[in-house]
Amino acid sequence: MTAGRAVGLLLGVVADGVFGDPRRRHPVAGFGVVAQRLEKFVYQDGKLPGVVYTGVLAGSAVAVGVAGERLGRRHPLLRVVTTATATWIALGGKSLASEGTSMGRELDAGDVDAARKRLPNLCGRDPQALDATALARATVESVAENTSDAVVAPLFWGALFGVPGLLGYRAVNTMDAMVGHRSPRYRNFGWAAARLDDVVNLLPARAAAALTVAGAPVVGGSAQGAWHAWQRDATAHPSPNAGRVEAAFAGALEIRLGGRTVYSYGVEERPVLGTGRSPDAGHVTRAVELSRVVGAMASAAAAVVALLSRR
Repeated sequence: MTAGRAVGLLLGVVADGVFGDPRRRHPVAGFGVVAQRLEKFVYQDGKLPGVVYTGVLAGSAVAVGVAGERLGRRHPLLRVVTTATATWIALGGKSLASEGTSMGRELDAGDVDAARKRLPNLCGRDPQALDATALARATVESVAENTSDAVVAPLFWGALFGVPGLLGYRAVNTMDAMVGHRSPRYRNFGWAAARLDDVVNLLPARAAAALTVAGAPVVGGSAQGAWHAWQRDATAHPSPNAGRVEAAFAGALEIRLGGRTVYSYGVEERPVLGTGRSPDAGHVTRAVELSRVVGAMASAAAAVVALLSRR
C-alpha cells in the first residue's frame, strides 16, 4: 500500500512537470465554481455561515478522496493511478515556475506594463502603481509563498494521508484564496477558511523553509543567510506561515522583502524580511530556480515518508 502511494506521488510530480495545469476543465476550477454557488446560497456577514461553507466544501473534498483511496485498496495499480491523478490536480509547480520565469524575462527587458498585466496570475496585489523593483519583490514573495502552498504542502499531506490529504488540502487552500482575505465582504465570512488554511500549512511552511535553507547553495545562495532570516524575521510577518518561507527566500537570495503592500481592499505595511538589497529581475529568476530545487527535495522526501508510513 505504501509503495503504491509513493509511486503515485512521484508520477503525479512528473505529470505536473510535463503537462502543468490542464488548460480546460481543471478540477480545481470546477471546485471553484461549486464554491461560488454555495457561497451565493449560504453567504451572510458572519463567521457561522463561513464555518458551514468551509466545512461542507472541505468535507466533500475529503470524502471524494476517501472514496478514491478505498477503490485502490484491492487494486494496487488503481491506487497508483488515483494517487498520481490527485497529486497532479493538487500541485501547481510548473505553472508557478512558468509565470515566475515569464515575469523575470519581462522585468529584465524593461517591459513594466507587461509585468503588471502578468502579476495577477501570481498574487492578488494591485499592480498598477508598482515599479520594476516593487514588481520583482511581489514576484519573489509570491514564488516563495506558493512554493510552500502549491508544492510542499500538497506533497506533505499526500505522503501522510494519500488522496484524501491531497484533495482536502487543495480544497482548503482554494477556499482561502477565494474568501480568506481581509476585504469587507470576507472579513467575517472567510474567517474559518483562512484559519483552517493557517492550520493545515503550519508544518508544511516550516518544512518548506527548512528545504529552502538546504537548497540555497544549489542556486548560489546562502544557507546561513536563509536560516538567520527565517529565525530572525519570520515571526513579525502577519501570516504564521508565509513569513517563514518568504524570510528564508530573502536570506537565501541575500535580498530584502516586505514593506508597503497594496491590495484591492487596502494597504498593509509588512515587516522587512532579510537584510540585502531590493530584488531585481535576476533575483526573480533565481527565486524560480530555488523553488524548483525545493520542489524536487520535497518530492523525494514525500516518497520516503509514504514508504515509511503505516495505515
